[in-house]
Parts: sequence; structure tokens; C-alpha cells
Amino acid sequence: MEYYILSYSHKNTDIALREKLALDTKNQNTKKLLLELVENKFIEEAVILSTCNRIEFILSVHNSQKAEEFLFAKLCDYSGVSEDSLRQHADLYENIAAIHHLFSVASSLDSLVVGETQISGQLKNAFKFSYDLGCCSLRLSRAIHFAFRCAASVRNSTSISQNSVSVASTAVAKAKEILGDLKGQKALVVGAGEMSSLCVKHLLNHEVQIVLLNRDIRNAESLREEVLKNNPDVKIEVAKFKELGALINQIPLVFTATGAPHTIITQDMVEACEMPRYWFDLAVPRDIDKIYDEMIQIFAVDDLQDIVKKNLALREEQAKVAYGIVGRCTQEFFAWLQTLNVEPLIKAIRQQAKDSSLKELQKGIARGYLPKEYEKNIEKTLHNAFNAFLHHLTINLKSVANTPEGDGIIESLRFLFEENNKMMMVEKYKCEYADNKPLKEEQ
Repeated sequence: MEYYILSYSHKNTDIALREKLALDTKNQNTKKLLLELVENKFIEEAVILSTCNRIEFILSVHNSQKAEEFLFAKLCDYSGVSEDSLRQHADLYENIAAIHHLFSVASSLDSLVVGETQISGQLKNAFKFSYDLGCCSLRLSRAIHFAFRCAASVRNSTSISQNSVSVASTAVAKAKEILGDLKGQKALVVGAGEMSSLCVKHLLNHEVQIVLLNRDIRNAESLREEVLKNNPDVKIEVAKFKELGALINQIPLVFTATGAPHTIITQDMVEACEMPRYWFDLAVPRDIDKIYDEMIQIFAVDDLQDIVKKNLALREEQAKVAYGIVGRCTQEFFAWLQTLNVEPLIKAIRQQAKDSSLKELQKGIARGYLPKEYEKNIEKTLHNAFNAFLHHLTINLKSVANTPEGDGIIESLRFLFEENNKMMMVEKYKCEYADNKPLKEEQ
């Protein structure tokens, strides 16, 4: 069994290609593709992580080459992009490299904004989606759980996430850079998801008046109520989605971050206006179509690179420390996998039982409790006794070895029998989602 990752990110793929590949959990094609992947005989498990900056196909495979061929063929069908182009832009990772990449992604070292905190939640959501479909079980659960542990180590051991910068805060910072002071400005925020919520938070920090708009007005109202609960004096109102066309021609700042599969702001909606307008499209696929108007400046995710580079420079030293942690966690993960082989553990427990029995037998003979001439017979009896005692333990341990419960049990036994002194994963790798849910059966 091998770990394999196919990656498209802001580092190797422009936004036009990323939006063709976008596969978030609200997209029915994501469910369809995941199920098709794990039905392939060369692919055991699959998780798809899709954000505004990356699309990661995280797989557990029997044959990486065959799995890769199948995955590219499916992506061609889904995106309409040629296989040559898909291969040209892809980053491919196998085994140790795949785990190192996964840990780097989870720790926000591979993000457009290094140290941003959204990626951990996005990875958890992607894992949950796949897990609930039955497309992710033992091997990827182990890796992703360990990735969360690695990310926690990076956060706790460095200051890389302190005053963290998200894409949303970067967009607000860019607006401030352009306008100088945002206090009293009016901004339209389109969408009510996580990115929009972050935009609202950062805009309110600059005392911006906000008009919130979402296709489902109830979600926008819920976000407004949540904001007002903590900040009753802020200025935030909700408008109906049908007012989008009018509002984009009245408000100078627009931030869009919807999950729409197509653009929601088009050229025919734009009216001539002498007011300079600054629009920030934080969605992938993009919310704003190509607009031809000299008074409108549009920033997509990839256009925020300048601020991101400044952020990266400030955190460069901390990133070096963080990569050291990722490297150590990668080594620890594979070392830990080696310990999960139950045969050496069973052998070690039996050897301990044998050694203890023989040691006590020799003590008994030396002290005259037992006759020397009965040594072999007593040794045989003791051997049969500990074999009988360990019989059910051996059977049960083998039966549970390839289940989620097995990892914690094996680690506990290793600790109790002093095979190691550190239980790394005894809490299992449920990632908050696996309670009482059957995993996909091993093939």
C-alpha cells in the first residue's frame, strides 16, 4: 500500500485552471468522483481537498502508476482540460514525499498566506466528507490525524500563526493600502460562508459599514445576528440577492466569496459611474466575470501576491523551524506505522512470558523448592500455561489489527509490556467524526 498525492496549487497552477478543477464538498461532482476513485481496483481510499488556492487528491493506492493514469483520465472528463496540460501543471508526491507534503499543507506552510489558520478546518471538512461517504478509512485516517498533530506542533512551537493572515484579511489589507483609511467606508460582502465571515470580521475591525448579501437570505441574517451578538454597535445590514445589480453600482468596495459554480457579476450588470470601485473576488470558481470599465479594479485570489510575499518574508525564520518539525513528524509517522505490525509484538510478549517463567523456574531450583530432575517437565508445563493464557490475546490482537481500534490497543500493549514508552495515537484518529461509524471494509 502506498500514499499518493496529486496537487494543483497557487504555486503551479493559475486560477483559470484551478477553477476548472474546483471540487468542494457542496459540489455533487465531488461525491461522484470520490466514489469512482475508490471503485478503481488500484485505489483504496481517497480524500479531495479543494480551496481557493489548491486542489489536492490525497490517495491510498495499490499501484501509484495505475492509480495516477486513472485519476488523470477522470480529471480530463471532469474538467475538459487535456491530460498533457493537467500533467504539465501537476505536482506528484509518493509515500514519504506525499506525507511530508500533506503535513506541510495541514501546517499552512504550503499556503498562499503562510501561517493562515483556515486550512486545518478545510482539511477536516474534506476528511469528514470522504469518511462519511465511506471513501476514507484506516490508512488515510492515520495520515490525516497525524497531519493535525503535526500542525498543532507547528502552532505551539512557532509564532508562525500569530496575527495570522488569511486571504480575506489580505484582501481587506489591500483595500486599506489603496484607500489609506477604511473607517466610514461602505462595503458590499456577497456570500455568507467562512471566507465572507472573515471578510466581515476584518472590515468591522476597520469600522467599515457593511451590506451583506447572500442568495439564501436566512444565512446572511444568521451571520449578521452572530456579528451583532458580539459587537452590537457595528453597522451591518442585510440586502436581498436581487439587489446585487444595483448595489455594485452604488458601493465602492465589493468582496465576493460565494460557492456559485458560475460568475454572478457580469458585464451587463455594470453601469457607468465616475466613482472608483474596487472589487475583490475571493471565490474559486470566480464570482466576477471579465469587466471592461476603467473605473473598476478587480482583484482575484492570485492578485494578492504582494501582501502575501511581505507576510512570507516576515515569517521566513519561523517557517524554517516549522519545516524542521514537519520533517521530524514525517519520520515519526513512518516509524509509528512500523510499530503497528502485531507479529513482532506478539512474539515479544510471548518471549517476555517465557523469560519470566524460566527465570522463576531457575530460582525455584536454586533454592531447593523444585527438584532439578523435573526441570524439563516443569518448563514444558509453564510453556503450555503461558501459551494457553496468551491464546485469546493473540487471536483478538490479530483480529483487531487492521481496524481503527487496533492502533490504540496495540500502542497500549506496547506501553504495558514496555515495548515502547510513548503512546502517540492511543486516542485513535477519529478527527472528531468517526464515533460509531463503520469504516469502509478492507479489500
